[in-house]
Amino acid sequence: MTRRWTRSPNREVFGVVAGFAEWKDLPIKETRLIVLLIILFTSVFPGLVIYLLLAIYLPMQTEEDIISPYASKSFSERRAKYRKEHFKDAEWSEKSTEDLKKEYEELKRKVEDMESEMFDKEKDWDERFRKEEEK
Repeated sequence: MTRRWTRSPNREVFGVVAGFAEWKDLPIKETRLIVLLIILFTSVFPGLVIYLLLAIYLPMQTEEDIISPYASKSFSERRAKYRKEHFKDAEWSEKSTEDLKKEYEELKRKVEDMESEMFDKEKDWDERFRKEEEK
């Protein structure tokens, strides 16, 4: 990510769209596609003029503009690194499929026990209420 909107060195044409994607932390390829479609559907001329004006006006990205250690990497690489860093101690990441199935079955059994206990109490209260009505 960058602190402000600048032209990116990861550019296809002038780096305007790539700079915007890095500034807002969006995937670059999808952002380029959206901008291209916007330019095509707005009769090309106004979109190209705005793009060229931005290419002239926006400064080139410098080291001071970068606020993320992985700003030069693609969106999917940054996401993968984030997951690796933040979920490295996660208990579920090391469990096998069989362990997860066993844990699921145990939780399912506990929920069924709680449901049956709850319905037993509800049934008890219904019987008490009916007895009171009969009196």
